[in-house]
Amino acid sequence: MFKKRPILKYILSKGLWYLFTFFATVTIVFILPRLGGANPVDIIMGKVASGLSSEAAQKKEEAYLKEFNLVKTDKDGRIIRDESGAPVKTSVFKQYFNYLCMTIRFDFGTSFLYYPKKVKEIMADAIIWDFFLQVPAIVLGWILGNILGALAAYKRGVFDKVLFPASLFISSIPFFAFGLLLLFIFAIVWPIFPSAGGYAENIIPSFSWDFLSSLGFHYTLPFLSIFLVIIGDYSIGMRSMGIYELGTDYIKYAKSLGIKEFTIMWYVFRNGLLPQLAGVAILLGQIIGGALVAEIIFSYPGLGTTILHAIQGNDYSLIQGTSIVVAIMILIANFSVDILIGIFDPRVRAGIKGV
Repeated sequence: MFKKRPILKYILSKGLWYLFTFFATVTIVFILPRLGGANPVDIIMGKVASGLSSEAAQKKEEAYLKEFNLVKTDKDGRIIRDESGAPVKTSVFKQYFNYLCMTIRFDFGTSFLYYPKKVKEIMADAIIWDFFLQVPAIVLGWILGNILGALAAYKRGVFDKVLFPASLFISSIPFFAFGLLLLFIFAIVWPIFPSAGGYAENIIPSFSWDFLSSLGFHYTLPFLSIFLVIIGDYSIGMRSMGIYELGTDYIKYAKSLGIKEFTIMWYVFRNGLLPQLAGVAILLGQIIGGALVAEIIFSYPGLGTTILHAIQGNDYSLIQGTSIVVAIMILIANFSVDILIGIFDPRVRAGIKGV
């Protein structure tokens, strides 16, 4: 079966590696928040225990411990206690098994910090903001960066002398540092754009012009902090690939035949694009991670800000849920790029068929 369909074998082998990576990530995400040794139920009790009697507070705490599977219970749901009367804690392995089963069902439990709100509800709200910020910034930045890089390689002259130093400068700045620079210039020195948030606090979300214009103003700086850095990265890469392609024999031969300039430039762009596509897979984690940090700089209501609040509040469930969702986003994107490379790159495709 696989001999007749080498592409299918390639996809399945890649899928197995990504599945293994996913379970390794899930395990690491489970372990890291627990290294601090703090009891997250204390966060909730700190909010609700005031004004309660000691007996009522104890009952509430035990209810939370049961809800989050932190203590052992009998068949009737009663907490098992030791000789001193203290609740017997669930073993780490049992917690991990419960956590793994819930993760497979994409049920990340209840948030400690925003109790009684479910983690998946919090993430659903944040992911919408991430989607509309990161997807356009990454896709448009990649496309425009490659086009500008190919033009710089082909045209050279003044265009290249301006684009190359500018791209080199921007791409050398981390996302968070570039975000801080934009924030300082356009929100403090020249207060053209707002410095934080997804929209003005005094506006109720709706399809009104006031809300949409506020949304656009708050969107501009976070978008540019990601978009411009990505353009700088990929324009430099495409420029190098374009210069290499222009020096190859097939391009020289095409020029000697008098083939149109646009056609030659298209060949240069197309052949230089495949290594750039592979570069996406390598840099995607860095790009998404950097974009999440950029969100924190602008207090943009996406996963980056949500993760920060979860870490500050020692919210195990929310840390685990958001971290796993980010990992899934990166793994799916990388897997998709790997499949596209296998299908469209003739060198990789020839290697697959030769296996």
